Amino acid sequence: MDTINGFEFKQRKYMPVFPKANGKTTVYIEGYPCEDNEPMSATDFHGEQINTLADQFKRYFAINELVHIAVDSFIYYSEGDITKCVAPDIYIVFGVAKYPLRRSFYTWAEGAAPVAVFEFLSDATARQDRTEKVGVYLKDIGVQEYFVHQPELKKAAEFRGWRHSLSGGIIEMEPDPQGGLFSEALNLYFRWEEQHHTHVRLLRPYLPDGTPITTSLEEHHLREAAQARAQEEAQRRQDAEKLAATEAQRRKDAEAELEKLRTQLANLQRQ
Repeated sequence: MDTINGFEFKQRKYMPVFPKANGKTTVYIEGYPCEDNEPMSATDFHGEQINTLADQFKRYFAINELVHIAVDSFIYYSEGDITKCVAPDIYIVFGVAKYPLRRSFYTWAEGAAPVAVFEFLSDATARQDRTEKVGVYLKDIGVQEYFVHQPELKKAAEFRGWRHSLSGGIIEMEPDPQGGLFSEALNLYFRWEEQHHTHVRLLRPYLPDGTPITTSLEEHHLREAAQARAQEEAQRRQDAEKLAATEAQRRKDAEAELEKLRTQLANLQRQ
């Protein structure tokens, strides 16, 4: 099983199973603002993290048309109250149509809430991200899991997650010895890696067996490498076939020369 086909097999194997939501795809509802004139990312570190993780999610969930992935767009979660609104860095909703794209997400209209939300800590919002947003996301909106991560390498590492307990409360997830967390909602494992050339502490997703989910650029490089290996293998086969043909012709020529000498010898003996 080659790398690309092997990943596609695992992708189908580990993809979460969920029902279709009972609402209707809603691009926009009049009276609910969809812009706030704020920049998408607080820093380049956040932009690198958000773009990379969103790309990985979109690649991984591309095979399921009922997965909506949004970046820095509003979630309205109480009909008629425009103040009940949040704009996570990344959120994922199961059971709703991937397309068309929305201006905002309205939980009551779509009949669903995000299963997972990711916020990347900045100086301006870190306190809220660690405290009050935990309750807003998990209790008020009904998100299954909420994660925060510090992408700026020069700042202290911080990767935390919360989920609902069996009793209905909220518990913080226990990290493994590598500082990673497993998302039961997404059936994915998350761990960060230090990228010193960009100064980003990059949070990355992995399949349950440890297989990394690549970015589009990494996938392109993998396909190029696979194509190069295939071309090298084809060239080796071609060279081997040429060598075998040359060797066969050499044997044929040698046998012909030997037969010629035998004939000449036989003629000399008859004389």
